[in-house]
Amino acid sequence: MDKVTNLNVGAINPYALTEALVGRKIDWTKKESIEIMEDALETDYNELFDMKFNSPIYAGLKLNAQNMAEPVAASEITIRGDNDPETPDVSGLTNLSELKKVGIKSINTTKIRSGVLTRGLLNLKLEVPELDKTISKTRLSKPLASIVMNQGSAGDWTPENGVWKDIGDFFKDVTEFSDPVQGAIGNCYFIAALSAIAWADPYRIVHRNRATGTGETNRVNAIQFYSKGGGKDAPSKLVEVSDKTIVRTSNNQPIYCRSSDVGEIYPALYEKAFAKWILKTNSDKPDITKTAFGDPVKATAQLNNKKAYYYNTSSRTGNELYSIVRGNSMSYKTIHPMTAWTYGSSKDYTGTSVVGNHAYTVLGWAYRNNKKYIVLRNPWGVTEPAGWNTYQGVLSFFDKSFWRPINTIGNDGVFAIEANSFQNLFAGLGVAK
Repeated sequence: MDKVTNLNVGAINPYALTEALVGRKIDWTKKESIEIMEDALETDYNELFDMKFNSPIYAGLKLNAQNMAEPVAASEITIRGDNDPETPDVSGLTNLSELKKVGIKSINTTKIRSGVLTRGLLNLKLEVPELDKTISKTRLSKPLASIVMNQGSAGDWTPENGVWKDIGDFFKDVTEFSDPVQGAIGNCYFIAALSAIAWADPYRIVHRNRATGTGETNRVNAIQFYSKGGGKDAPSKLVEVSDKTIVRTSNNQPIYCRSSDVGEIYPALYEKAFAKWILKTNSDKPDITKTAFGDPVKATAQLNNKKAYYYNTSSRTGNELYSIVRGNSMSYKTIHPMTAWTYGSSKDYTGTSVVGNHAYTVLGWAYRNNKKYIVLRNPWGVTEPAGWNTYQGVLSFFDKSFWRPINTIGNDGVFAIEANSFQNLFAGLGVAK
């Protein structure tokens, strides 16, 4: 077991963030939806999932010398003015020296990102940071800042264009690992942990308790958290929250964590209760943005009151990591809740849909065609690695009394990756038992 401290794992769900910014539900099965995402987040899709590209899904973070994330100081974050996105008119320029007129200070030292020569015409992409006003992990637009970063009071909190509202029932049916879906804040570590508990120990997800009052308006949910020390922690406590969660005022769609089952709210209530707990507040409207960035293994232990065990990938082979997952599983399925996380940046993340500085739920293992696989789930509920020795097909896990099939072909965030590829792409995994 390895000692791991100060993990700041957190990548915002870009699908939820885009919907929160544009104010409407988007059909992500359509090709043009990715263009909407690129426009809303002002970032090419292929550069969204790696911290080295300054993607806004890592708002408030920076890469450190260990290729992991750490929070930036508040003074390093700027809020873009209303007129900043305006771009200078370059259509009238006739030669390179005139680029100084639009603010490019040194032509000779300007970096070229790429170039294409076609029939005597040279098309260059130049890096001009002095003209760059696009949103990034440290430059936020006002609407983006209102969603991912609250700089107001520590009491009652409501994001801009949001409202606290009761939109469903604690449960719609049985607890499923696929229920928790991350929203527009970088708390994948907590959502992956909640999914791991729902998969390996579903009975720990408690049902609503009518703690006080008699009417439907007085429903109170009591959710237990356990102190494990360090940041984003508090004394062990049974936290009570009402059924109200944050939705957009325009369409009643959740802004932050939601369930894959429409009308089910337990994932959002766990997120809300976690925010209330770590903030040590009595408010039923806690600041959800304060849950951004954290440790998925500790978060799992805070939910099940077990001991956290960490395993770095750099000091282990793919076979050793595969054996660790098997050692915490029965009939292919994890029986102790496990999570894994990625590095902040890697050359192998670009264009492969592997998300940097992101937490995943470990579901179990598989052995197909003489290859060893580790099965994981992205808490976004979508986005799976492409071209990295993934298994395409149906896997079965024995769950209590029946075989549960999981299809790794559909775009639901579940995938099986070959063990050696897992060792290359992931920074570590852990278990709370």
